[in-house]
Amino acid sequence: MKKARIVVVGSSNTDMVVKSARIPGPGETVLGGEFVMAAGGKGANQAVAAARLGADVTLVARVGDDLFGERAIAGFRQEKIVADYIVKDPNKPSGVALIMVDDHGENIISVAPGANAELSPEDVQKARPAIEQADVVLIQLEIPLPAVHEAARLGEQSGARVILNPAPAQPLDDTLISCVDIITPNETEAEILTGIRPDSQEQLRKAAEELLRRGVNTVVITMGGKGSFLVSGEETGMVPTVPIRPVDTTAAGDAFNAALAIALAEGRGLRESISFANRAGALTATRLGAQPSLPTRAELDAFA
Repeated sequence: MKKARIVVVGSSNTDMVVKSARIPGPGETVLGGEFVMAAGGKGANQAVAAARLGADVTLVARVGDDLFGERAIAGFRQEKIVADYIVKDPNKPSGVALIMVDDHGENIISVAPGANAELSPEDVQKARPAIEQADVVLIQLEIPLPAVHEAARLGEQSGARVILNPAPAQPLDDTLISCVDIITPNETEAEILTGIRPDSQEQLRKAAEELLRRGVNTVVITMGGKGSFLVSGEETGMVPTVPIRPVDTTAAGDAFNAALAIALAEGRGLRESISFANRAGALTATRLGAQPSLPTRAELDAFA
């Protein structure tokens, strides 16, 4: 089987996670909980997920010139991720995310982006040699939009498939969307991007068709335990997932996007690739933490 070549352009954070019975309300303290500190950030999560699933992965990112940054780069190299295009920023700290997770696996997250907010188009341009060799360029929105634009432009120009995971959601212009082959919002992100509340299959289809109208080729709306809703020029409909009892959904979407990129790069069809990605997201949600929860290819192949 062809080995996938993936370039991920995105964020790298250190996640500080507290798991407790429930998420406190404003002004409330909830006692009793488990604390975990782990590597995270949507870009880094997707890079690690892709590497563990068997791809050749290059990460384009910025970290601080600090202990968190050093630990992050060492971790990427341990995962056999090419870290040549990760910049150590002398003026900004590494990104940090504070995460609370309840007994149902739901979470709230607050991010201090630090060096992630300084990733520039010039940083992305330096990675052109890797992008020109990539099957897929995978991007998220925890980095500045000019860097996202440049990654999508270079990916389209090189003939790579460009996948945009529009999280955290924000308005996007059609110039960017038209460079994207596949966009993968969740339901909330789809509503922010289109103004259409996707609370039924008909509304899901309308939201997806609005994104198609703006220039993207394929829309995959992720719906957690329900699976994913696919709309492209050729097909429309739900792709079901594996039922699980979630522990922590923090990196499930990142595992989904990495697995989708790999399956497509390996030559699988679109619906089969989404099913593979659904399983990766489901397995990830059964474990605590971001990168610690990401499965290997052997673990995913064994997951029913």
